[in-house]
Amino acid sequence: MSFSELAGRAHQLVHALRAKGLVAGDIVAFALPNDLDPVIWLLASQEGGFTSIALNPALSPVEIKAIVDHSGASAIVIHHSYEERARELEGTGSVRLRVVVGGEVPGFVTYEDLIDGQPTTAPEHRVLGTPIAYSSGTTGKPKAIIRPRAVDIDPWEFANQSAIFGRAFQFQPLAGCHLVSAGMHHGGCQSYFLGSLNVGQSLAIMGKFDAETALQWIEKYKVTTAYMVPTQFVRLLRLPEEVRSSYDVSSLEVVVHSAAPCPQEIKQQMMDWWGPVIWETYGGMEGAATICKPHRWLEKPGTVGRAVAGMRLKVLDDEGNELPAGEVGHVYLEPDAPTFEYRNDPALDASVRKGKAFTLGEVGYVDEDGYLFLRDRAKDMIVSGGVNIYPAEVEQALSMHPLVGDVAVIGIPDAEWGEQVKAIVELIEGATPSPELEAELITFCREQLSKYKCPRTVDFRDHLPRTDSGKLMKRTLRDEYWASEGRSL
Repeated sequence: MSFSELAGRAHQLVHALRAKGLVAGDIVAFALPNDLDPVIWLLASQEGGFTSIALNPALSPVEIKAIVDHSGASAIVIHHSYEERARELEGTGSVRLRVVVGGEVPGFVTYEDLIDGQPTTAPEHRVLGTPIAYSSGTTGKPKAIIRPRAVDIDPWEFANQSAIFGRAFQFQPLAGCHLVSAGMHHGGCQSYFLGSLNVGQSLAIMGKFDAETALQWIEKYKVTTAYMVPTQFVRLLRLPEEVRSSYDVSSLEVVVHSAAPCPQEIKQQMMDWWGPVIWETYGGMEGAATICKPHRWLEKPGTVGRAVAGMRLKVLDDEGNELPAGEVGHVYLEPDAPTFEYRNDPALDASVRKGKAFTLGEVGYVDEDGYLFLRDRAKDMIVSGGVNIYPAEVEQALSMHPLVGDVAVIGIPDAEWGEQVKAIVELIEGATPSPELEAELITFCREQLSKYKCPRTVDFRDHLPRTDSGKLMKRTLRDEYWASEGRSL
């Protein structure tokens, strides 16, 4: 599909939604798998002034209904394969328009019927629509993140800003191809495919990530840029060496990762394989915080970079006092201008702020050159015998063992120490859990870290729960162990 054909599809959809009575500010929620459709609905929302919510297609019907109800969405869009979830949406009083893509569902108008007869010319009175982002909810109920509403801003201004964003990551204008392999409902994935699209790169959209298929596509389409999450790096590195070396990845220029911590060893292995093309960002839908270019990471392994323009990093102690370089504390971000608020949740909004600054919940430090190093999430920190232990440090050590495929480290109840360190391990394919392997992993960890930081016990699981953006769902794991002791967090 050409750029003009894509723009025409977006224009046509704006005309169709307006014909159904939707106006600027109305909320359009869509649950769509990776394909061309999310791009069209995003672009139409942006130029029609509609507030979009890109729903995770993996959400349950109850979760989708809760978000639709909470947001007060005027329109809901689903893929025809989600018919079961559609039945749960019948009682949503705010919804005036129901659309199905790719097939038919009773009670929903098909996308084809919706746009039938509508022109592909640019609509009049274009105004920028801003999204609502619902967090993945790894620590509790999802949060609705909204940005200050744009008034009378033409969408071309956003397109230009999006292109500037892409060029900041050295996405070359009118050249190259961007691989879309993460979930397209995810804000990080959207930022980068829109950035590449607006500089004039083509998109190669994977319906579902598969490690070897990704390598095939990189070679076939001469992919130059991509956005990935660390879990995808792990899956790529798990491929046999003969498979990895059989594909040409020399076209890659920039691969950005974010969304979840990337173990230092994993990132170094990707650098060794793909070259110094791996960029990193830290932040959230609440606001971008840092950027780390490949050569800076190689100079300072483990850093997530320095603050982006318009943002200041602050590290505070428990009393809110700013700490000097090198001291670990709560990481706060102070923007030049307001970037977000949590919709209909003033208590949550107030809980993350200190003055103009806000926190995403991480603990870390800034070095003398202004580079941020994250230690862990504050909620994940283990306190054993009054000593703080950062699970991410332990996870990184254990992840270097050749039989460990994935690992989560949590604190579990301990009558004497308050909490003790527990490792939950997913082994690589072909490895077998055993008491001997448990002892081996504990010893392996103690060879790298102080004994008090290392797990006393190791449990083995076939699969660790992660969000589609790669974040470990530690709350789910912790709840199991604390509930078994008759206690709650």
